[in-house]
Amino acid sequence: MTEFARSNALLSPTLVIALALGACSAGQPTVAAARMVRDNPATLNLLDPIFTDHMVIQRDQPATIWGQAEPGTTVTVRLGIDSQDTTTDDDGRWQAVFAPHSAGERLALEVVTAQGVEQRVDDILVGDVWLCSGQSNMEFPVHRALNPGSEISGPHNPTIRLLTIAHDSQVTPQADHADPDVWQIASPDSVPDFSAVCYFFARELQARIDVPMGLIDASWGGSQIEAWISADGLRTNGDFNASLDTLALYATDRAAASAGFGVEWEAWWQDAAGTTPWTDEAVMAEPGQPAPAQMGDWRSWDIEGMDRHLGMVWFTRQIELDAVQAAQDAWIDLGGIDEVDASWVNGQFVGATFGWGSGRTYDLPQGSLRAGSNMIAVNVLNTWGAGGMVGPDEAVRLRFADGSTVALAGDWRFAPVPSSIGSPPRAPWESVGGLTGMYNGMIAPLEHTRLAGMIWYQGESNTGRADAYEGLLETLLADWRNQFGADMPALIVQLANFGALADQPVNSGWARVRDAQRRVAERDPRAGLVVTIDIGDRLDIHPPNKQEVGRRAARAALHVLHDGAGTGWGARPRDARRADDQIVLRFDDVEGGLHAMSTDAPGGYEACNADDCRYVPARLADDHIVLSLSPDAGLISHVRYCWADAPICPLYDGAGLPVGPFELAVVRE
Repeated sequence: MTEFARSNALLSPTLVIALALGACSAGQPTVAAARMVRDNPATLNLLDPIFTDHMVIQRDQPATIWGQAEPGTTVTVRLGIDSQDTTTDDDGRWQAVFAPHSAGERLALEVVTAQGVEQRVDDILVGDVWLCSGQSNMEFPVHRALNPGSEISGPHNPTIRLLTIAHDSQVTPQADHADPDVWQIASPDSVPDFSAVCYFFARELQARIDVPMGLIDASWGGSQIEAWISADGLRTNGDFNASLDTLALYATDRAAASAGFGVEWEAWWQDAAGTTPWTDEAVMAEPGQPAPAQMGDWRSWDIEGMDRHLGMVWFTRQIELDAVQAAQDAWIDLGGIDEVDASWVNGQFVGATFGWGSGRTYDLPQGSLRAGSNMIAVNVLNTWGAGGMVGPDEAVRLRFADGSTVALAGDWRFAPVPSSIGSPPRAPWESVGGLTGMYNGMIAPLEHTRLAGMIWYQGESNTGRADAYEGLLETLLADWRNQFGADMPALIVQLANFGALADQPVNSGWARVRDAQRRVAERDPRAGLVVTIDIGDRLDIHPPNKQEVGRRAARAALHVLHDGAGTGWGARPRDARRADDQIVLRFDDVEGGLHAMSTDAPGGYEACNADDCRYVPARLADDHIVLSLSPDAGLISHVRYCWADAPICPLYDGAGLPVGPFELAVVRE
């Protein structure tokens, strides 16, 4: 199980329908009318589904309108008082580009074909459109933030408009969203389930920039950054070409791609562990111990160590079949699995799937089974919370082409995998753990949408491979700017504090990701950083104080948008210079001086060489930090500050913003 999204999905279809009906009853019938147009095969996608009542288009930029009709159709497009004629191409796609409009204008959009088919969208505002994306801390809704009652009841500014992009992962880039939603006016009905960070950011920013705000939330809990980058973008990184080739094969030949991934998985395991637990011989040997008869979360088994186990577990089972059963086409249903499985039948890889408790079914063509004993092996990877083959019992079975079934619940054996084995490869077509799928399904369909900027809140799922994050984040920004505009502002929310307290220096993937986020933001003149190291919760990966995240993001946005002095995110480290037994840390963009809170000897500083790091005494001197080294300190290559999963960071500036974690190379004077 990974993160909050498993139990806190986005708007359900029932709620979406209820909101739409509520809009109609309030005298706003054209949302329903637009849906009827999209549901009518004769006019399907005349306008792209992103165009609905109450939307916002970006001010001061050309407005692109697009959609679909029969190839060769003449389409008249009217935006406000402007009108254009265009003709669909051979694929039936059309688009029209209008001159920029000014903030505050209220427009209507009409599209009419030469055959008289018409679609209309009303109550379009012109303002700033922001794309909010990432994993569960971006998806985290207003109704779970601090003071939800008062935040939901309002008041809400009706010029803030909300659009949630439904979860979707696709192998290839899509032209349209698979489950399009409609734009909503901010209200007690629409705000509760919307992204808290995104909403609070817009509310704060609108108090400074009085224009309508259009917010697009495209986020997915547990997702890795690789899932949000296009295939072309990932190829520029250079580390994913083989997996991207497998993904491309999967688009045309799923069986061949799956078989190839099975070979890759088996090779990884044999290299890491030196065994073959999926083979007949291994299953016959019945490794491990009997699992409880009823399928379920392994934390509930009352077996020592399993209540805390995170990682992999092997499940194996034997089943006897007769000749008639073995001769048929068949399917194996493994029930719900949390969260990633790799599965074999009679030593043959049959599939790998990600899902938080979702059912697994794999094809077993003729020849896969045999009369007599058949061997099943399932490797389950769980990285958070509940895990295992969770059933229900009746969903775990073999199904045959003649309609008969054989139950598979019970009689499983299990063997936990030591963490030293590492993490297995992930199928590139996975959703949260795969490559490019979320870009294809959720970002690519935004196509020609013009934006004021983007907010990115992600990284928790990449802390296990933190060294690669800096390059991937730069790749994502370049990739999205290629779609939305080369100078698009980008706000990066740095990971909050979460996890174990440290009383000794540690190698922290969380700290490494935070420093990567800082480095990318510092090099990028159109980026801002949102430091949250002091507003997290070390026991909760989803800290509820999203209001302060939104406030700091708005502050950073104002600096980026208006080329303000400094960074807008607080004091940042400039360099570390050593002279004899001292290292002086200097800072830029210090507003109101540096302050060590609740201490006269600020802590959290480490001096490091190639082998290890040690805490060192520090003192605050004007706007510098002076580190004192012991006489035997020797060569110090770099220094670190607040370098842990959940560090305590006492250094702030006069504006009340914390100095975030950092690592700096030491320069000898």
